[in-house]
Amino acid sequence: MNKLKLKIGILMLSVGFFACKKQHEHSEPAPDPNKKGSAEVYFDNFVGTQEFRLNTTYTNSTTGESFKPTMLKYFISNIQLKTANGTVYTVPQMESYFLINAEDPASKKCIINNIPEGDYSEIKFLVGIDSLRNTKPVEERTGTLDIAGAAAGMYWSWNSGYIFVKFEGESPQSTAAGNKFRYHIGGFGGYSSPTINCIRQVSIEFGNDRLKVRQGNTPSLHLIVDFLKFFNGGYQLKIADYHTVMFSPATATIAVQIANNYQNMFKYDHIHDHGH
Repeated sequence: MNKLKLKIGILMLSVGFFACKKQHEHSEPAPDPNKKGSAEVYFDNFVGTQEFRLNTTYTNSTTGESFKPTMLKYFISNIQLKTANGTVYTVPQMESYFLINAEDPASKKCIINNIPEGDYSEIKFLVGIDSLRNTKPVEERTGTLDIAGAAAGMYWSWNSGYIFVKFEGESPQSTAAGNKFRYHIGGFGGYSSPTINCIRQVSIEFGNDRLKVRQGNTPSLHLIVDFLKFFNGGYQLKIADYHTVMFSPATATIAVQIANNYQNMFKYDHIHDHGH
């Protein structure tokens, strides 16, 4: 009899717990698009399943080549967030330029403010800098885009604009002096005459998860950026074949192939309901 009472008691507690939980879930306020919130977007660099670190040696199992990164910087821009019902929020352009620098762990966190409340299911962004901003006067390229400041070394002054991805290091397979490799990828299509275009748009859906932006609550979206796909994202880049790729006629077609590769480096990992 006592056992029966105990079972009934546990059952009633369980029912009460789930009812309470359901009621709590049900009572979550619906997003109010007239209210604004913030979100964090993290770009977590990896090499396959290993965390990306400078001055660490990795092996590309596809080509058998090994490489040790010594520099990695890349631009993310023109961010959009989309809800499941199709509503799109476009981040104001001047608030939507970010430079991820592997030397600076803080740079992997991109903070976006003044987002209308909503349950967002997808993010879109450019790898690189849009063509219009590449051609703006210097005074309209400030903050992250300041070529004398934050963006120093990420700009070709001879009318070909920003370097979108700068990836350097060493590899035994490189035939360059000091076994160096240097990949400086850019090109926005040209200003006065056509050039290569290495701007790429990335779209990432969050599956069943939602980035729940609310006033007073800052969710964190984590994206994995797999730099093995810089080499293997569709086109197979071998350091032995091309240790240096920049904005030049000799390697222009390879730069475009690498851009196609880096478009495939990004994938959804997880969302924290509350910021760190």
